[in-house]
Amino acid sequence: MNTLKEVIYLFVTFIMAAGLTYFSIPTLIKVARLKHLYDEPNHRSAATTIVPTLGGVAIYVGFIISMIIGSNGFMFSEIKYIIAALTIMLFIGLKDDIVEMAPKKKLLGQVLAALIVIILGNIRFTSLHGFLSIYEIPFLVSVPLTLFVMIVLINALNLIDGIDGLASGITILTSATFGGWFFATGHYAYAITAFALAGSLTSFFWFNVFGKENKIFMGDTGSLILGMIMSVLVIQFNEFNIGLSGIHAFRGAPAVSIGIMIIPLIDTLRVFVLRILRGTSPFTADRNHIHHKLLDLGMSHLQATLTILTVNLGFIVLSISLQNVPVGKAFMIIAPLAVLMSSLPSYLLRRKKIRETALRTYPD
Repeated sequence: MNTLKEVIYLFVTFIMAAGLTYFSIPTLIKVARLKHLYDEPNHRSAATTIVPTLGGVAIYVGFIISMIIGSNGFMFSEIKYIIAALTIMLFIGLKDDIVEMAPKKKLLGQVLAALIVIILGNIRFTSLHGFLSIYEIPFLVSVPLTLFVMIVLINALNLIDGIDGLASGITILTSATFGGWFFATGHYAYAITAFALAGSLTSFFWFNVFGKENKIFMGDTGSLILGMIMSVLVIQFNEFNIGLSGIHAFRGAPAVSIGIMIIPLIDTLRVFVLRILRGTSPFTADRNHIHHKLLDLGMSHLQATLTILTVNLGFIVLSISLQNVPVGKAFMIIAPLAVLMSSLPSYLLRRKKIRETALRTYPD
C-alpha cells in the first residue's frame, strides 16, 4: 500500500529533476554559443535556425541527481549499472553532437552500455508471457533478445527526435505511464526513475518548444539517454508482470509495452521498410518520418507534436484496456491499427499533391 512517504519522494524527485534541468539549460546555452556547438539546418532537418544541441547534458544532470537522491531508502541495487550505461551514452552522444561519430562506433558503444545493464545489472527478459506459446526463456536466448530490444528502442527514440517537443513529449507520456504502474505495484525505485525522467524532460520541453532566446535541442546525447532509460522501464514492466495477479496485472505485457511505445517503434519500422524497398540502407537519413509528413501537410512543429502525442495517448489507453487479453491477441489488435495510423499522413499528403496538381492543370 502506498504511504505518504512514497508520495512525497515521488513528488520531490519530479520537482528536483525539473528544477535542476531548468536551471542548467541557460548555462549550457551560453557555453554552446561561446563554443559554437550548434545544430546546423540541412535538407532533411525540420529546423530552420541555428540552435544549441547540449540539452541532453541538462537532462542527464537533472535525471541522475534526482534519481540518486529520490531512490535513497529504497532497494535499488541496479542503479549503479544504469548510471554507468547512461554515462557511456552521455559521452557517445556528446561526441556525435560535436564532431560526429562513425555509425559502427556509435552502435558498439550502445551495445556495451546495454550489456552492462543486461549482464551486470541482470535487467533482461526472462519470459515471453505466452507469446507463440513461449513462457520462460533460457539465459542464452534472453541476453540477445534483450540486447536487440534495447538497441531498437534506443535508436527508435533517436530517430524520432526530429521536431520540437516530439521525443521529449513522447517520453514524458510513456515514462509517466510506466511510472504510475510501478508506483501502483510498489516498485518505488523504478517509479522514481520514471518520474525523474519525466521531470527533467518537462523543463527541457519548455525550452525546446517555447524557448526563443533560450531554445535548445537535446541532440543525440539526450535521445540516446532517453532510449536507454525507457528500455530499462519496458524490460522491468514485463518482468514485474510475471506471475502477477490482481487489478494491476497485464496478461499481455509485451504487447502492452509495444502499444505504449508505439509511435517511435512503428515510425522506425516504417522508414526502415521504405528505405529497404527503395534499395537504400535503412540507416540512410531522409524525410519519410511521420513528423516530416505532418509538416508537409502544413502543420507547425507544435501542431505536429500534439497530433502525434494525442495518437500515442490513444494507443496507451487502448493498450491498458487490453489488460486481460493474451499477448498474441493484444498484439494482433495493436499492430494493424499502428500500421494504419502511421500510413495515414502519407496517404493524406498524396491526396493533397493530387489536388494541387489538378488545380494547376485546370485552374478554373
